Amino acid sequence: MSRARRLLELMEALRRRRRPVPGATLAEELGVSLRTLYRDIAALQAQGADIEGEAGLGYVLKPGFTLPPLMLTVDEVEALTLGALWVGERADAPLARAAGGALAKLAAVMPPDRAELVAAPTSLVVPRATSTAGDGHLASIRGAIRGERKLAIAYTDAKGAETQRVVWPMAITYFEAALILVAWCETRQAFRHFRVDRIASVADGPERYPRRRRALLADWTAEIVRQPPAS
Repeated sequence: MSRARRLLELMEALRRRRRPVPGATLAEELGVSLRTLYRDIAALQAQGADIEGEAGLGYVLKPGFTLPPLMLTVDEVEALTLGALWVGERADAPLARAAGGALAKLAAVMPPDRAELVAAPTSLVVPRATSTAGDGHLASIRGAIRGERKLAIAYTDAKGAETQRVVWPMAITYFEAALILVAWCETRQAFRHFRVDRIASVADGPERYPRRRRALLADWTAEIVRQPPAS
């Protein structure tokens, strides 16, 4: 194992733990001597890693430290590039621009071999095949999701019936055929799925919905996730 890879695995081993872990445990996990482990800890600390502890007492990585992108493995670079390319081809314009910006920033701090994988990835994404109708509402919908705010929407169902709904938006899901808004519907008093291309209008109000989005998602997962999305 290269030293760079060993340091990366040491960081990940510390990241997984919230309490101090003995050096001997880390050394055994990484397959190195205790002396090598102490040297690696010192090397990481010298590079800015906020590792507390000392020999005989154990080590802990304080929250908030993130690895610099140049320490990403080849597979990690490929995975991030593929994800950004997918967003660039299949998402709406604001997210597509953000994906392109993220890739540019990633390439700027990569060593040459990693930057080459960003510029010429081994995996590509076909252009989006779904309709772009409704994309203009996505920025408002995402803003409401992030702020846990209610939305008033005008919606047309598969039979052409138009309804006015007040919903608690939770997530946007990307399917091949359509983008689906997952929300709690006050009219139906139940979780519902709305095709974004059938949303005629969106009114974003300041009122927050009464539950946290994370709790709603947990309830939706337990109740709905195994069922096909409604049209």
